[in-house]
Amino acid sequence: MSEFPAYDEVHVISDIHMGGKPGFQILRETQRLANYIRWVAAQRPEGRVALVLNGDVFDTLAEDIRGYVAVDEATATLTRIMDDKSFSGIWEALADFVKKKGRALVIVIGNHDIEVSFPSVQRLILSRLAGEDLLARARIEFSTTGAGHTCLVGNARVFCTHGNEVDAWNYNRYEDLAKVARRLNAGRSLEPSEWYPNAGTRMVKEVMNEVKRRYAWIDLLKPETSAAVGTLVVLDPSQAAKINSLLSILGERQRGSGQVDQRLSAEGFQPRRETGAPAITVDQLLGPNVSAGIQGGGPAGSQTADDMLLAAEKGFKQPGAPATPANETLGTGGLIWDRLTGWITGVGKDEALRRALKDWLAGDKTFDITDQDDTYKQVTASVGGSTDFIVTGHTHLERAIKMGGSRYYFNSGTWIRLLRFSDAMLKDTASFKPVYEALTDGGMAAIDKAKFGGESFVMDQTSAVSISLEDGKVVGRLTHIEGNGTGKPRVIEQFARP
Repeated sequence: MSEFPAYDEVHVISDIHMGGKPGFQILRETQRLANYIRWVAAQRPEGRVALVLNGDVFDTLAEDIRGYVAVDEATATLTRIMDDKSFSGIWEALADFVKKKGRALVIVIGNHDIEVSFPSVQRLILSRLAGEDLLARARIEFSTTGAGHTCLVGNARVFCTHGNEVDAWNYNRYEDLAKVARRLNAGRSLEPSEWYPNAGTRMVKEVMNEVKRRYAWIDLLKPETSAAVGTLVVLDPSQAAKINSLLSILGERQRGSGQVDQRLSAEGFQPRRETGAPAITVDQLLGPNVSAGIQGGGPAGSQTADDMLLAAEKGFKQPGAPATPANETLGTGGLIWDRLTGWITGVGKDEALRRALKDWLAGDKTFDITDQDDTYKQVTASVGGSTDFIVTGHTHLERAIKMGGSRYYFNSGTWIRLLRFSDAMLKDTASFKPVYEALTDGGMAAIDKAKFGGESFVMDQTSAVSISLEDGKVVGRLTHIEGNGTGKPRVIEQFARP
């Protein structure tokens, strides 16, 4: 008997992001997802079929919770999400799935749903999907320790992991999650101040969520780190008053970069090594156009945004400190505000946003499914050579890459909305004007109905990965689920392993 479960087919989806109140939700194709789950359940009636939800199934960061992690209110928060009429159909389909013989449901932890590691939440999910049906309960498995999920399809070894384990912004501290679980089981609570979040969580809760209340689409943009802050600040200049807080967020990111090589279980007992990842600076987050706007002219114009914001940080920490003379190093946040808003006024806010987006998307390979991005490089470097198929998520960006030696890598993309800016849309102020109007409306409805050049602004792209045994070969496919989700997925790329 193998130490790993064996299946005839494995289907993997990730980054569903169920969470948030109406108008704040980024998952749109809920009926399609429910129907796709039922389609998977109907495959190989006499065989063994697994459905892997590969992280970020929930999105508790989109919920109104105390602090950065739902502890005492974890079950109440997830109950609200599962009962929300926007998502309840998905849970009905999952419940039907686990009632079928030969089906297996695997739920892998991500970085937006860390509460899934709590025993009380796991019991809630088991009860919701299987009730008292012991056979149905036995078909549900949780992977919440950072080890991912390994299984066999034919003679191929398949490894599924969310991918945040190698992301210095968004890694999970599994040891601390275990401590929280022990405390909850002991009937004790956790004060919000006791939980120190990773840099990505802080960015979402301290910056992104506030902007999202006005611009609901903000976290649909990809990639999500390069010049992201510059785009946020142009959209909502009031964020400039908080920009000094990015220094501590970046500090947490740097601390994280020293730990990410230990997030995957295969590396956990090795001496800590430098990741080699370059430090991310505030200049990079803002992008060259917005950095130039903040720095302005004069003697301070030769400083980096990091230097200026560090000086501002010192000023904020010393109430009553005299303002730095104008011809010396920046000493107050007010000068940041003056320079930024003066630059926006000088070129027009629509042009400022266009420039910030061009910074964000410069050299962009977001939608190139063969691009060997950082997640690919770091996960594949951490996973042993005996693994034949590696499947991640996290980035929301689908990938299908031949690794050589009959080994393959997939990223299962996402089910949330995605926005794609074409070169034509960002060409000049005139071409960007209708795009700007849709963006500054702020609501999802305006984004959903917007079309430019005959193409919908929101991409109709919901992705999955399947790995199946066919005629003695193991075939891996990156697919798109289309229409109402009841039909056979459309194959985007496939690899066959002899």
